Amino acid sequence: MTEPETHRFRDDGRFPNSRLPLAIYRPFLLPDAAAMEATFAAHGWSNAWWDGIFPCDHVHSIAHEVLGVLAGKIHVAFGAPTGREVAVRAGDVVVIPAGVVHRKAGGTSDLLVVGAYPGGGDYDIRRGSPGEHAAALGAIAAVPLPAEDPVFGEAGALRHLWGPP
Repeated sequence: MTEPETHRFRDDGRFPNSRLPLAIYRPFLLPDAAAMEATFAAHGWSNAWWDGIFPCDHVHSIAHEVLGVLAGKIHVAFGAPTGREVAVRAGDVVVIPAGVVHRKAGGTSDLLVVGAYPGGGDYDIRRGSPGEHAAALGAIAAVPLPAEDPVFGEAGALRHLWGPP
């Protein structure tokens, strides 16, 4: 098992971010859409979509999210405004805890990403509007930890990074 690269981001009063670290597996999967989606689904992460990443700061307050880069290269700004920009490319997998702000900060025109959520759950989009911080904090606190790491299942790094479900 490969240990993921991790990053932590603090609450800035506009975006909650998370006490849980963001995890990046570099590179994990071959850039094959079916294999990537099947791996996530085998570990309980479903409700998959194929697309890009929104170019505006946003968080998902009701779900954790996994992003697998299928093609291209992208710079993603995490933890804004005091976070960091991270480059990910085809084959990389990013596990984003509920509440961590992210946005596309640039990338190649051939970008394709597959995303999924633990238990196939739904997601919301919050953009850090005035007055939404308290509601986002409450929603994030209610998000359960996933049963399995989307990449390595029960043996994966999330169990020791995030704790058991």
